[in-house]
Amino acid sequence: MPYLFTSESVSEGHPDKVADQISDALIDHFLAYDTTSKVACETLVTTGQVVLAGEVKSEAYLDVQEIAREVIRKIGYTKSEYMFEANSCGIFSAIHEQSPDINQGVERKSPEEQGAGDQGMMFGYATRETDNYMPLALDLAHKLLIELAAIRRENKEISYLRPDAKSQVTIEYSDDNKPVRIDTIVISTQHDDFDTEDKMLAKIKEDMIKILIPRVKAQLKPELQPLFTDQITYHINPTGKFVIGGPHGDTGLTGRKIIVDTYGGKGAHGGGAFSGKDPSKVDRSAAYATRHIAKNLVAAGLCDEVLVQVSYAIGVAKPCGLFIDTHGTAKVQMTDGEIARKVEEIFDLRPYAIEQRLKLRNPIYSDTAAYGHMGRESKVVSKVFNKGKKNEKKVDVELFTWEKLDYVDKVKAAFGL
Repeated sequence: MPYLFTSESVSEGHPDKVADQISDALIDHFLAYDTTSKVACETLVTTGQVVLAGEVKSEAYLDVQEIAREVIRKIGYTKSEYMFEANSCGIFSAIHEQSPDINQGVERKSPEEQGAGDQGMMFGYATRETDNYMPLALDLAHKLLIELAAIRRENKEISYLRPDAKSQVTIEYSDDNKPVRIDTIVISTQHDDFDTEDKMLAKIKEDMIKILIPRVKAQLKPELQPLFTDQITYHINPTGKFVIGGPHGDTGLTGRKIIVDTYGGKGAHGGGAFSGKDPSKVDRSAAYATRHIAKNLVAAGLCDEVLVQVSYAIGVAKPCGLFIDTHGTAKVQMTDGEIARKVEEIFDLRPYAIEQRLKLRNPIYSDTAAYGHMGRESKVVSKVFNKGKKNEKKVDVELFTWEKLDYVDKVKAAFGL
């Protein structure tokens, strides 16, 4: 029987994402100046205020206030009427040194035996639904907000947009799990004040349907474009006026959008957030590693869909276990348990090995902090830290290494594909 599945996304101006981006900017600056930094940094944002808290072990000294202000400025909170503005908001730092009790469980004389930064389980997922092996509903939800942010920055076709926004996409699937049509699209966008609410609602709905949607549709491959039909139900700013938004409208915290960050409710999630954590924290690094595994398994033709789980004990390098579920789509005559044992031989899942394989000790994390950590483009970029200052530093880094299909040939050889 056909069924509906829904995923949501939030914009870079959403208060929780503002917090994520500040936390990850701090991670990047610490790693840029000391690649061995151990960091767990949480951020809270509210009306006119930013609070930074966490634990750090690093040789680097940072101007955390200026880093936070630059993030806020880049997002677009640059006007006093937003009640949260880059140059005037208060910033309080309660960052302190990491507990030696935790650190002794992570660091070892032999780097290869580096222990996991915490216990827990992490999941990776991949599906053939899209070219980037991501669930379609989430992929579309992200695309809507990425394009909306582009329109906001252009300030041409639509000039009233403010940084905060959310999207949601509901897709109807057939019995054989194929997307048939888009059933519902929800978009809530912060905006400047209008003369009347009726005029405002009509204008925003018209612009979203006639300007935003066509721009997103044009980005899709031809076989997906027919999913956009005249029968879609649109809920555009369904509560009405949305002038008060961002950290003034809703307090934001690091790590509250973990489903947006991953697979939009498809697959599974171990519960650990990513932003604000250096790669010794397996909440982050192992989630990237399992995505890398899942994507390469599907791309190699082993299966059409797969969920990968790995688990750890704090301070222990070797994982407690590896679980794989191909949802009955495997193309080899092996059980999922047999597949998992062979995958263990291909991918070293000790924390240090993950860091090295995926180049995670580089300042790559600010780019992950909005619009999802998975399904993004792997590419090399140049970054500049503390531009124009005495300690300016330029580095070339490779982003989203866990999205590379560099193990496809190894998977094919191991499974005889």
